[in-house]
Amino acid sequence: MKKQILKINKLLVKQFGIPNRPASPPTPLDMLIATILSQNTNDNNSYKAFKNLKAKSKSWNEIEKLKVKEIEHLIKVAGLGKQKSAAIKNVLSSLLKNNGKINLNHLKKMNDDEILKELTQYLGVGIKTASCVLQFSLRRNICPVDTHVHRTLNRIGIVKTTTPDKTFDAIKGYMPEGIAHSFHTNLIRLGREICKSQNPVCIICPLSKICKFEHKNFAKMNSSKQNSFMLLDSI
Repeated sequence: MKKQILKINKLLVKQFGIPNRPASPPTPLDMLIATILSQNTNDNNSYKAFKNLKAKSKSWNEIEKLKVKEIEHLIKVAGLGKQKSAAIKNVLSSLLKNNGKINLNHLKKMNDDEILKELTQYLGVGIKTASCVLQFSLRRNICPVDTHVHRTLNRIGIVKTTTPDKTFDAIKGYMPEGIAHSFHTNLIRLGREICKSQNPVCIICPLSKICKFEHKNFAKMNSSKQNSFMLLDSI
């Protein structure tokens, strides 16, 4: 599987390039809260909600003192306000109660499995959310799996799994060192732009030759027909 992942990553980088990443990563707690807010919404809305929280106070300690309803009001633009506000309040209050301080800096000394186990104990924090903390804050060689990554890897034939969490488990031990960020980010781009859930544009896919998607040729035919119709319309 490592060789397959390396080959896929090489083709994706050739197509999309190496994704940019901030010079200074966010703190683990900032990343955790931001990822909770990003669940089932777009990046623009989750970013607005995160900025609303940050603008309300100087620290997460002050946010912890707010009532759940107050947090819900601040993050309503991200949707699912009741669930997300309850999750955020629970994380902050639990950290204060158990550690005496509200941060996740202790994660830096833990291994990946220990971090996943600790974070997924919190209400509203699943494998995908926890793995985002590992990848984007702690810079671990972990590939978070969302619906795009899950769909594309199954179509390509790297895994045969039924859920994103099962896909994550299947690839976690086979990620070649140093490529998880580009692999994850470029697979999401592939899923959004080419390997869509409906009507994938296989004819322009950089992985077309190695992909085992059973409907690949049908999708290619549709794309070719669509291009022919567009050409006729332009005459």
